[in-house]
Amino acid sequence: MCGFCGEIRFDDLPANLDALSAMNAAMTPRGPDGHGVWQQGRVALAHRRLSIIDLSNHAAQPMVDSELGLSIAFNGCIYNYRELRGALESKGYRFFSEGDTEVVLKAFHAWGDACVERFHGMFAFAIAERDSGRLTLARDRLGIKPLYLAEVAGGLRFASTLPALLAGGGVDTEIDPVALHHYMHFHSVVPAPHTMLAGVRKLAPATIRVVEPDGRQRDRCYWSPSFEPLAEERGLGYEDWQERVLAALRTAVERRLVADVDVGVLLSGGLDSSLIVGLLAEHGQRGLNTFSVGFESVGGEAGDEFQYSDIIARHYGTTHHKIRVDSAARLLPELPNCVRAMSEPMVSHDVIGFYLLSQEVAKHVKVVQSGQGADEVFAGYHWYPPMVGSSDPVGDYARAFCDRSHAEFCEAVDPRFHGADHSRAFIAAHFAGAGASDALDKALRLDQQIMLVDDPVKRVDNMTMAWGLEARVPFLDHELVELAARMPGEHKLTDDGKGVLKAIGRKIIPSEVIDRPKGYFPVPALKYLRGEVLETVTDLVRSQRARERGLFRSDYVEHLLAAPDEHITPLRGSKLWQVALLELWLQEHGI
Repeated sequence: MCGFCGEIRFDDLPANLDALSAMNAAMTPRGPDGHGVWQQGRVALAHRRLSIIDLSNHAAQPMVDSELGLSIAFNGCIYNYRELRGALESKGYRFFSEGDTEVVLKAFHAWGDACVERFHGMFAFAIAERDSGRLTLARDRLGIKPLYLAEVAGGLRFASTLPALLAGGGVDTEIDPVALHHYMHFHSVVPAPHTMLAGVRKLAPATIRVVEPDGRQRDRCYWSPSFEPLAEERGLGYEDWQERVLAALRTAVERRLVADVDVGVLLSGGLDSSLIVGLLAEHGQRGLNTFSVGFESVGGEAGDEFQYSDIIARHYGTTHHKIRVDSAARLLPELPNCVRAMSEPMVSHDVIGFYLLSQEVAKHVKVVQSGQGADEVFAGYHWYPPMVGSSDPVGDYARAFCDRSHAEFCEAVDPRFHGADHSRAFIAAHFAGAGASDALDKALRLDQQIMLVDDPVKRVDNMTMAWGLEARVPFLDHELVELAARMPGEHKLTDDGKGVLKAIGRKIIPSEVIDRPKGYFPVPALKYLRGEVLETVTDLVRSQRARERGLFRSDYVEHLLAAPDEHITPLRGSKLWQVALLELWLQEHGI
């Protein structure tokens, strides 16, 4: 787990090492254990290292294999790298390190860019070919590892974070109107290739981009799960699917133990993270470090779920760490730092929770497993049941998930950003794609391939890596995701959602954490804006910089300020906080 950046020039100038150095320095928190730069004429790579596998200097990056004529900068972890190394050794490849980076490099030489189809893991990488001058960029199937791109005069730059690209200079920082529409309408989810800035794009998940030395570029999507069962699965019953899911989940959790350092767990007290703890205990893990965070209650809404995380910690005898956050003492002072760690504005309340939790966790371990993705993969959200048999899938999904109508968007933003209903058109186009025939599967596919990537997964990556902490997400093991996609929807929707996971959980973990109302990762102070938090938000949205920027219409902002508690999105978010967070993000990134 690390951060990397680079540049390829399409003119006769060498890569800009000053810009590259500034970009790399901006990612120091992602890789506090080492750094390096490599250049060959018009191509250069830089890397910040967080040492997890092969802690020696042999695994330092950028890694160069002069014999093969390849150089790589890599972020992530390939969990099956030992098996792949064995296959490569049998083909005659020799290794000088013990880590997964060299395996990626030699796998690319052996199998070309199709090597990604053999990888189990999370990854983004850049590989430069000495002889051809070609550059290959790739991102893992579910977008767990980020990769941002910016076209600059005469070339292309890329980095693990958007702020790194800003640090290199020369980036167009005008607001992207399509991204603004997604942010305000599609629950702050901005799908690839867009970002909030017109001059920064992001590589889509499961995508390989080949960049030729003359500037020609081509993309290939190498993975998309099918929501149709295999022929041999059509006769399976509920118990059969439970057995298959449990076996796949066991494998996913075990895979994510690959490390030369200790692995902990972010324990919310819900089904998903509790299952991870239970399976790790079943696998023989002892003295496991687990971590939970909680906030004070606001407006009668509880700010923690310690009563449930305590049950799991006691049951399995984990070394449990509970972090209590006082909003006035820690949330507000740390909020600007949290926002600076965001590659894109993330409005979900729990972002600050993950940021503060990661700060504490990083004092104890370098790697954690986390339960993100289970709801999107196994249909745990409340908007899935109404999709069954829907005659208006796009409308039903949007009414449950989206924050505003297009009409309200136009009321909220300056007329220069008015235009088409981009978000609703995006949802409709995604739903119309082949491979998911019924409305439930269309919604699940959209959430897995788009929402999950650019909301919870991005949030966890940014907030953990802000403290040099690697987060691994077993529910996003691609084989588990493929299996769940093929499983009939009724097995996912039983028992008020995630039925198969709950049935599995009752065989492994205490039932008290299963048979209870669904919980979230609550930060009530950012939903019900009161006291100092409301004062801070008010100052932001009325600031001179906000007025000069003119993104939002003043009458709309004042309408929200008049009664903040009355303007809550269908997914229980504050519309006022959404406006304020975007302004804070722009200010903290010098835009």
